[in-house]
Amino acid sequence: MTIQNDKVVLIDYTLNNDNGDILDTSTGREPLAYIQGHQNIIPGLEKEMLGKKVGDKFKAVVQPEEGYGKFTPALLQDVPRSAFKGVDEIAVGMQFQAQLEDGPIIMAVKKIDGDTITIDGNHPLADQVLTFDVEVVEIRDASEEELAHGHVHGVGGHHH
Repeated sequence: MTIQNDKVVLIDYTLNNDNGDILDTSTGREPLAYIQGHQNIIPGLEKEMLGKKVGDKFKAVVQPEEGYGKFTPALLQDVPRSAFKGVDEIAVGMQFQAQLEDGPIIMAVKKIDGDTITIDGNHPLADQVLTFDVEVVEIRDASEEELAHGHVHGVGGHHH
C-alpha cells in the first residue's frame, strides 16, 4: 500500500532547522499519525509523503512557503502595557490568543520596553527551511469517522 489521500499514515520523524538544531522529534514517543490530504501536516511535508510505502526512509526539505510561511512584519506590533488588562506579570516568550478578522492567532511577547510591549503573531518557524528525516511506520485506510472528523482516532490520534 502506498500513501494516497484519505490514508492514515504513521511516521517517525526528526525535524531540524538550517543550523542542524533538532526542533522536534517523535523519538521516544509514539509515531505521528495524520490523514494524507487533509492538511493535518504542513503542505511541503504532505506533498513529499505521497506515494511512499511502509519502511521508506527519506529526507524532506521544506521551504518556508510550504512550511510555516514567510515572516510577516505586519504581525509584529507595539502595544501599550494597558492592552494586557488583568495580566500582572508580562514576560518575553509569553503566548496568548488574539482575535483577528480572519480568526484567532497565537501572539508571543517579543520585547518589553517600559510600557511598550512588542508582540509577534508570526509562527516561531516562519521563514525557516525545515528538514524532516522521516520513516514511514504504518499506512492504513482511514475510517468513515476519521474522514468525517478530519483527523486520526486511536493510536497516535486525538481520541484514545
